[in-house]
Amino acid sequence: MPDSLMYQQDHFVVLETNQPEQFMTISELLEKLKTTLQKLIIKDLPPDLQKFDNLEAQAQYLLDTSCELDIGPGQYLQWYAVRLEK
Repeated sequence: MPDSLMYQQDHFVVLETNQPEQFMTISELLEKLKTTLQKLIIKDLPPDLQKFDNLEAQAQYLLDTSCELDIGPGQYLQWYAVRLEK
């Protein structure tokens, strides 16, 4: 049986257009996703995100099911779970 530690997602590396990579906690990433979603036009969101009626639900859905959000031509926002060692 796999170790449950393998599936913990406490920290993420975030890659964004013209920005250095950033390490974020899960709460910081959720805030980043909400801020980014707020700037997008609802009709430009993927259909699976349009069914949610609030930013919190959209951000959580992205965190649970994706690792990338299309934010426009030539732009990207990606996040990947990482394990930080002390």
